Amino acid sequence: MKTLRLLPLTLAISTLLALPTQAQSLTDLYQSAKAFDASYQSAKSQFEATLAKGEQARAGLLPSVNLGSSVNRNNVNSDIASLERSYGNQGVTLSASQPLYRPANVATAEQGKKQAALAQAQLEAANQDLMVRVSQAYFDVLAAQDNLRFVTAQKSAVSEQLASAKRNFEVGTATITDTREAQAKSDLVLAQEIAADNDLRVKKLALDQLTGQNATPMPLHLPVALPAVLPAEVSPWVAESEDIHPSVRQARIALEVAELETQKAQAGHKPTLDLTGSYSVTHNNGSNSLTQDYRTNVATVGLSFNLPLFAGFAIQNRLKETVALEEKSRSDLDATRRGVAQATRSAFFGVQSGLGQVKAYEAAEASSQSALDATKLGYQVGVRINIDVLNAQTTLFDTKAKLAKARYDVLLGNLKLRQANGSLREEDISAINALLER
Repeated sequence: MKTLRLLPLTLAISTLLALPTQAQSLTDLYQSAKAFDASYQSAKSQFEATLAKGEQARAGLLPSVNLGSSVNRNNVNSDIASLERSYGNQGVTLSASQPLYRPANVATAEQGKKQAALAQAQLEAANQDLMVRVSQAYFDVLAAQDNLRFVTAQKSAVSEQLASAKRNFEVGTATITDTREAQAKSDLVLAQEIAADNDLRVKKLALDQLTGQNATPMPLHLPVALPAVLPAEVSPWVAESEDIHPSVRQARIALEVAELETQKAQAGHKPTLDLTGSYSVTHNNGSNSLTQDYRTNVATVGLSFNLPLFAGFAIQNRLKETVALEEKSRSDLDATRRGVAQATRSAFFGVQSGLGQVKAYEAAEASSQSALDATKLGYQVGVRINIDVLNAQTTLFDTKAKLAKARYDVLLGNLKLRQANGSLREEDISAINALLER
């Protein structure tokens, strides 16, 4: 009876496990990766830590308040008995200080504001990197699936050709050479199929590890019209990168922080002025007539002024150090701009080249199909041999695989171009989603 009660539950679980895995879009897997990828989560935590660090810099402009208390017990021993006594006192002091003029603290607070902008640029760079990594893994799986599918189709075609060669040999219309050539090609395709299947497993594991999902990417909807690169000139892409690229922004912020550090060093020669105040309560209690209980309340308000006169040339040498570091940051900004511009140009021309390759492979696919059809016809009428058909089949399936890979490279290249100039956004992932099968 117990077994019968468990049977419906077992059947339900088996049915769920037997259901095909639902395919996921690029956006779905990207969102999964945002919540799972350790590198992005680390960058997100660093973003929050940098924001908190920036807020700490404001402390130098805000008042500080302290509360202190003390409890003492005193015993006085003397040769004169009348002077011997024991007494205690308790005290509580509340003190506060408000900076009025501290130029170094003002510069530190400004640096704190820069830290927030720096944290935002760092997080954007991490997010763009995640989008590209997910897209790369996504298209790697699709390319591996296509490659396995084409190799399997080629294997089927070679098997048919092998069977045909064997039949022709048996009836005496072909030599044993045709059979052996077809067998050799069949063995080679079988090895390619094993390699392609293993490559697909490896690529899928990489995508699963990145997204934390048992990922099944949606394929491209064919025929597909690949988006053109707009603007069609490289100059606007490079010009835009100088303003918005996260690396350029980080380098620019680093220069601004270095300039503020120089201001802090210069402030070492300047005076400081603070508003101070305190309120203290002291209670004394004695154990004899010489020491009576009493309580005192003291309130003070004042100004604290400090002017540095000489610090062993520390301030002068610190100023030299910050000026040199400022020049270094300026050079780093120039190097970053040049590197980003070069990467943007390379990515732009890479996409343009990829679009040209797709058109060439599409023409080659049509030509290879026509050549295969003609070769098969020639083989049937006896003007072509078996190896000609096998080679034509290999050319066709190889062209199909290269065409599929070129399409993925163009889509990924578009994302990398936007990453190279710093304009990559989640909307670009959504645009690729529109090209996938639903």
